[in-house]
Amino acid sequence: MGHGDAPKENDKPPQWRLDTQNDANLLTLSGVWLARTGNIPQFPDDGLKNARPHSAVKFDTHDLGAWDTGLVAFLWDLKRVVHDAGLSLDIQTLPPPVRQLLELLPDAPETPPNPHAKRTPFLEAIGDSTLASLTEVGVVTELGIETARGGFLALLGRSRMRFVDLLSNTNDAGPSALLIVGVVNFLVGAILAFVGAVELQKFAAGIYVASLVGIAMVREMAAVMTAIIMAGRTGGAYAARISTMQGNEEIDALNVFGIPTSTYLILPSVLSLIVTMPFLYLYGCLIGMLGGFVVAVSMLSITVAGYFHQTVTAFGIGQFIFGFIKSIVFGAFIGLTSCRIGLKAGRSAADVGIAATRAVVVGIVGVIAIDAVFAVIADALGI
Repeated sequence: MGHGDAPKENDKPPQWRLDTQNDANLLTLSGVWLARTGNIPQFPDDGLKNARPHSAVKFDTHDLGAWDTGLVAFLWDLKRVVHDAGLSLDIQTLPPPVRQLLELLPDAPETPPNPHAKRTPFLEAIGDSTLASLTEVGVVTELGIETARGGFLALLGRSRMRFVDLLSNTNDAGPSALLIVGVVNFLVGAILAFVGAVELQKFAAGIYVASLVGIAMVREMAAVMTAIIMAGRTGGAYAARISTMQGNEEIDALNVFGIPTSTYLILPSVLSLIVTMPFLYLYGCLIGMLGGFVVAVSMLSITVAGYFHQTVTAFGIGQFIFGFIKSIVFGAFIGLTSCRIGLKAGRSAADVGIAATRAVVVGIVGVIAIDAVFAVIADALGI
């Protein structure tokens, strides 16, 4: 069977011919396949009606001349017809650039979205969002369990986690964050002291500024502000790094080699935050109290010893332990959600930015939501 339009500019117009052999269908391509000539044929929808069933379509390109995207367009038509006929393509004899381009193309053009598609009803949309959220919670929980199991194996020396990765992540999440954590907590403590001094001075109770700053920093502000900083700084970096690896197909390579991402990538990231967050919380408490001290001493007639005594007596060790536990939970949450968002990201450069932004937003909102839960628990426990 043969087909081909009349030549217009070339002596060797594009030609194709399908021959059926013993166990294969051989498609012979010849002539010049240049799109600018305007005589590139289109493979007909019934072009394989005489092909042998359950046999691959192979190519003979010995007489193939110059070619460009015109040949690729013809082969894409052929690929679609082959797919619809339930056959397969053997493209090994095609020129390597053609093979690479053809492998990138789908079996058929994507169906454009229907602009008049019916909108999902409101309640159905809420139900879909709820199910998707619950599914995501389940996936993150499963990821957390796998990571915890990897941590247990690490204690036994049987984990695939590299300790050099743990040290690198710990350095990024801890010492490298001291400056920003210190500046923010210092300003928060100073603002609390300033607001408290303005109001408490009216009642000649300026000494209680120390209690206000101390309790606020220990119970809430140091843990929450530090977690928000880490969600924006470290959580976004985790999501961007893992989504970049996803785009470079490094995650696929790990899966092919049987290396679990939960222990190789996620465990050092989560563990570094769990280890560093409590220390950053204590650091934030001290720096916040220092900020309150500077403002209180400069605005009020409070002695250094009086401020220190009032601060120490304002809160108990139970509130310190409570804030300590909160910071650990915040660290685990930020690490797990950031890594999960990086793993589910797309493979383009734009998806890296989207994943980083999403990790920051989810981290901040999640930290505040968890803090609200802790507030209820603290009230129930009488802390």
